[in-house]
Amino acid sequence: MAEHNELGRKGEEAAVTFLKKKGHRIVERNWSFSGYEIDIISEDKEFIVFVEVKTRTSSVWGNPGDAVDERRMRRMIRSASHYLKINGIDKPARFDIVTLVGNERHFELDHVEDAFLPFL
Repeated sequence: MAEHNELGRKGEEAAVTFLKKKGHRIVERNWSFSGYEIDIISEDKEFIVFVEVKTRTSSVWGNPGDAVDERRMRRMIRSASHYLKINGIDKPARFDIVTLVGNERHFELDHVEDAFLPFL
């Protein structure tokens, strides 16, 4: 496995652990639709949460969350809409971003709840 893929996998594991500690129930991981993957789908008491995880070894090139651009948001929203429809979910949705900077031994984690609103 390529080094960056391994780092991404470790970052996603750390994000799952963090979300569980916050009371989220992990529903899906790496769910895909129409060529786009949602990293984590979880539920908390109020929302079904669609989470994009971005992991980097450093922030020298900026915040990893900046990689979640408008195009990525639109694709995530479309995928989430499809997920809600095919699963008959009537719970409000939220879009979060989890960024991790570091290495597989130690990450600085930032969780942005309600990072963007659905738009189409």
